[in-house]
Amino acid sequence: MLLLAASPAPAAARRGMVGGSAPRVRCSSLRELERSPSPRPGAGLPPLREAKRVVLVRHGQSTWNAEGRIQGSSDISVLTPKGESQAETSRLMLLSDSFDACFTSPLARSRRTAEIIWADRGEDLIPDSDLREIDLYSFQGLLKHEGKERYGVLYRQWQKNAANFSIDGHYPVRELWDRAQNCWERILAHEGKSVLVVAHNAVNQALVATLLGLGTEYFRVLLQSNCGASVLDFTPQTGGGPPAVCLNRLNQTPNSPVASGSSGGRKTSKRIILVCQGATQNSTEISLGGVGYAPLNMLGIIQAQKTAELLLDQKVNGILCSPQVAAVDTATTICEVQEAADCLGADCVPRYVDMKKLLELEIDDAFRIKQKSFGEIVQSGWLGSMEHRTLEGLWNQSKGAWQALLDELADDTSAERTLVVVGHPGVHLALICQCLDLTMDYMSCFHLDDGSVSVIDFPDGPKGRGVVRCTNYTAHLGRWSIPITRTTETDEEF
Repeated sequence: MLLLAASPAPAAARRGMVGGSAPRVRCSSLRELERSPSPRPGAGLPPLREAKRVVLVRHGQSTWNAEGRIQGSSDISVLTPKGESQAETSRLMLLSDSFDACFTSPLARSRRTAEIIWADRGEDLIPDSDLREIDLYSFQGLLKHEGKERYGVLYRQWQKNAANFSIDGHYPVRELWDRAQNCWERILAHEGKSVLVVAHNAVNQALVATLLGLGTEYFRVLLQSNCGASVLDFTPQTGGGPPAVCLNRLNQTPNSPVASGSSGGRKTSKRIILVCQGATQNSTEISLGGVGYAPLNMLGIIQAQKTAELLLDQKVNGILCSPQVAAVDTATTICEVQEAADCLGADCVPRYVDMKKLLELEIDDAFRIKQKSFGEIVQSGWLGSMEHRTLEGLWNQSKGAWQALLDELADDTSAERTLVVVGHPGVHLALICQCLDLTMDYMSCFHLDDGSVSVIDFPDGPKGRGVVRCTNYTAHLGRWSIPITRTTETDEEF
């Protein structure tokens, strides 16, 4: 990111939050500080009487984003012209959604984004101070290079070990996780079935993570870009108890998710792009999509072509796909477009792309037997049906597949390597869970559509932790895309 020269920010901004003074959070013991949320999706959420959808949006680019200045919960920066344009694009992206309410951070950059998206809807915005950005105390207002120069080891800890980072007597990420949990209680208590939340990078990460029961160690793992939208669905459980939760999509941005070479401000040279195969005839008949020998239908052919166009400017080093027909056809389309990408002039040299079939990416035909979702199969229990045992087999198979992908990503001496992986949505759900070091039960907490794209970056290389840049991105499909949100007036089950 370009660091522009700017005068030092006021001391109140460096110290503080809204109004210049930081709220104090008291912890009864060190053990309380070290405790992470229970790793269970939806744990602690109040019961719901009906389904609910929540859409999280990060604010547009701010003046301090552009300067490379640490914002935290200070309230000095405002949207840049680019940020205003991003917010307008988000407004159009969400125009058809019948939102019942909009919660927003009180900070100017977030509130202005909310005002643009909310436009002339009649209901008032609902400000919530717990939706403000992470409190970074003495770091706030500093250019990033100033933080590095002034604080040295402390700044490196913030970059490398944020979950345990402490400054001015506070643990910012741990405080943020507590705030996010409190926010969910108020958001879910609202009677609306479709709720918009406009806030910030770190707090939106915390909202997604706490909802899934993930601790502070997942900070900076679930990316939130300027005006990126994340969709979360809540389904009531029979007999009461916390609702089932599903991350329908993560960080759908106004621009292409594969355009940038950085993740959360960190340069990345290793990337895995998960491409869900195009639709087949089976996709329209059963909930788990087309498998086996089913070829792409006309929609699937269009989806494959659109995905190939999305990846046109990416220099793909290799493509791995399931040996099943729909995956091979999708991968072949991507490969052909990649190899022709540099042949637009007279003196062209075709680009060679290595394409391989990987048996571990197969999905069992047993999933075609009954129309059951992964959530229903998981809930059947370890001693349950044949579908559950088959799902367990898929999960065990995905461990080998994920390791094979990491080995393939590492097996190259070049500085940059992009690997495209094509398969059934069910296989990719398992791979995302493997990336995040989750259990099989979490497969029902994510959703992927035919033709969708999910991006995982490795800023520390294949041996480091993967950063999920986006999941279930479908905007590239154009008129055939899956809307970010759907109206809730006639769609009771979303």
